[in-house]
Amino acid sequence: MKTKKIPMRMCLGCGEMKPKRELIRVVKSKEGDISLDLTGKKSGRGAYICKSVECFEKARKARKFERSFSCMISEDIYNSMEGELRENE
Repeated sequence: MKTKKIPMRMCLGCGEMKPKRELIRVVKSKEGDISLDLTGKKSGRGAYICKSVECFEKARKARKFERSFSCMISEDIYNSMEGELRENE
């Protein structure tokens, strides 16, 4: 029996390739809303980070989300995503 291929994604914070299930998806919808997608099923452009706050802070400091989504992200959005990430850590 053939083994199932595990999809791999790169964390924006640390740059490590990890299985998709171990990462949290950040999604930008067509309306331009940016939020954490804990289910991984929301439609829109996605980027992935580890479940640690350290990786989120690294990606935030290096403006990796802004580069990935090609838009400016306000501090309010960053703060709400960080709060949601801390709740689910």
